[in-house]
Order: sequence, then C-alpha cells, then structure tokens
Amino acid sequence: MKKIYTLFFLIFLFQGVQAQDQESRIPKTPIGGRPNIPSDLSVEFGFNQLTNRAEDLGVRFFRSRTFNVYYQYPINIFGDNSGFVLKPGIGIGTDKMAFQENKNLFNNPDLGPESSQLLELTEVFGDNIRIKNNTFAANYIDIPLDLVWHLNKSNYTSGFRASVGGKIGFLYNAHSKITFTDANGLQRKVKDSQNYGLEKIRYGISVKAGTPGFYAWGYFGLNQIWQTGLGPDNSRASQINFGIAAVLF
Repeated sequence: MKKIYTLFFLIFLFQGVQAQDQESRIPKTPIGGRPNIPSDLSVEFGFNQLTNRAEDLGVRFFRSRTFNVYYQYPINIFGDNSGFVLKPGIGIGTDKMAFQENKNLFNNPDLGPESSQLLELTEVFGDNIRIKNNTFAANYIDIPLDLVWHLNKSNYTSGFRASVGGKIGFLYNAHSKITFTDANGLQRKVKDSQNYGLEKIRYGISVKAGTPGFYAWGYFGLNQIWQTGLGPDNSRASQINFGIAAVLF
C-alpha cells in the first residue's frame, strides 16, 4: 500500500505543477462542471476472468474483481481538430481472483519457490473450518497507451469518445488472503505474499468507450498469467477484464 500512496502523491504533485503552468491558458469552468484540465485521472472498476483455463481453475464472478487507477496525458496528433489524441500514462492495476470450491494458490515444493498449485483450504488448514474470506490478488504497475477518437472535434471535453490501445504491467506484489475459524474456534487470518509462478510482465489490448466523465472498458491479455510449467496444473490461462470507470479530472 505504501507504494500505491507514493505513486498517488507523485501523480498529484505533477498535476499540481502542470495545472499552475497552464492556469493562464485554460478557460475557467463554471462551478459544478468538470475541471478543464488537459489530463485524466481515471478509476476503473470491473471483473477479472480467466480464459484458456483448466476446468478446476474456475473463479467466482462477482468476487473476482479488478480495480485500476490511471493517470494519462493527452497528446494531439494529426492536428488540433483532428479528433485523435494519443494518451500515454501510468498507474496501479489490482486483479483479485476468488477460486471456486474454497480453493486457493499455495507453493508447489516439487517445482521450486516460484511456483503454485491449487489446493482446497481443508487440505492445508484441516477439516471443520469455517471460511470467511478466501481471495488471491496480483498487483501491477501499469503503463497504458490509448489512441482516442473524439466525436466532438472542436471540444474534447464533451461528447462521445472511443479508444483502442494497450498496456504493459509489471508485477510488484502477489498474495493470498484467507480468513477462517478453525476447529477449536480460533479465528485466523493468513496473508501469504510470494511470486506463485506468475509472469512478472503482462501485456494486452484495451478498448474504451464513453464520455469524458464515464466510460466502459475491456482488457484482453495477450500473454499467460503464469510462467510455463510453474502455475497450477501447468496452466496456460490468460485474463480478460471488463467494467466501468469514472474520470475524476
């Protein structure tokens, strides 16, 4: 979490300096309107699903969620009123997976320290346990790049817009979080941080469509989640994320 707060602080610091530099050139926005700042800080909410997966690697839909925070800066291309903008950025991406049948990832000692296998919690913590929470999370520093088309070519701060692009992410933390009550009535919370055989870099295609304030989005991973031979049952699964987003400014 400290890394996330540090990134947010740097983003807001950069934005403040940038806004002061351009204050004299940007027309004032009426009270109640969206600030006319030439950049976007977006918060994406959605769901995380697996494709090309084994049958026993299913995840619960509503509990497998995605949360992303991205800062992107627009660069006009093909002229000021072409309707096209290139938007590079940086941010944090968090993908949670809640596996079915009370399973989660644990290290596979037969494959080494950077590996994982999918086990039922009762195999690890014993029978007669009452499970309260059981999730797995992978956290990335993402670098998105979008090519945006604006329907309103004279005013990019209003009207419909759509984009196609991609992002590359660098894994900085992965952990499981399990909360349960054991057979003796002892409440336990276990958080285990390790690599789990995950690929350290992810990349894929993203699409977005909406207004300057809200949009729908989708991400299609082009590489496997786990390194070859190090994931559960030699998994070759990829990910698909989708949801809605709010643009804060």
